[in-house]
Amino acid sequence: MSAKQVLIVEDEKPIREMIAFGLKRAGFEVREAEDCRSARALLVDRRPDLMLVDWMLPDMSGLELTRALKRDRETREVPVIMLTARSEEGDKIAGLDGGADDYVTKPFSPRELLARINAVLRRVAPAPEGERIDFDGLALDQASHRVLVGEQTVPLGPTEYRMLEFFMTHPERVYTRDQLLDRIWGGNVYVEERTIDVHIRRLRKALEDFGYDRFIQTVRGSGYRFSVRTV
Repeated sequence: MSAKQVLIVEDEKPIREMIAFGLKRAGFEVREAEDCRSARALLVDRRPDLMLVDWMLPDMSGLELTRALKRDRETREVPVIMLTARSEEGDKIAGLDGGADDYVTKPFSPRELLARINAVLRRVAPAPEGERIDFDGLALDQASHRVLVGEQTVPLGPTEYRMLEFFMTHPERVYTRDQLLDRIWGGNVYVEERTIDVHIRRLRKALEDFGYDRFIQTVRGSGYRFSVRTV
């Protein structure tokens, strides 16, 4: 099995080299870019398995780059972890709303970053069962890792795909935010509860164009459920 490739987009060379050193020791293939322009050039050559993107970059912000990547059909499925010194809740929500799959604040330890990377890669890995799950025309194909409505592909980020996959394999049951964090992110990774709301909103927005956002239901005071029944 070939090594997973990580593209680091970070303008501070010492930080970039420190991250690259740790990832190479962990068995990853690493490419580096000092700004968004360099990152785009590398993306044309080969799509990485994951990107680490610093918020503050010299030519445009990492948040703008992430938003652009998620709008592009060729790169929207590449998971992105944002690296930033911004620790306010509003900044974290902005990063997640912009399409980031995770958010790591500086300073961080190499072990924490590696754990976050592995957690995101586990979430985006295709399910081994290869089954096709269908609810009223909304189909999730685990073999191809795609969500379909007829012949049309529903554009989902990797975290939204994992969330929908969990919901569709566990329909009609209400899950609290804590339960969703544990089932989707895993119990060994710290993610704030508010993150669930952000990804629910993104999932609903993606399904809305196809008329299936109604399947993701909020149960006031309890959590969320996937149901084809009318609330």
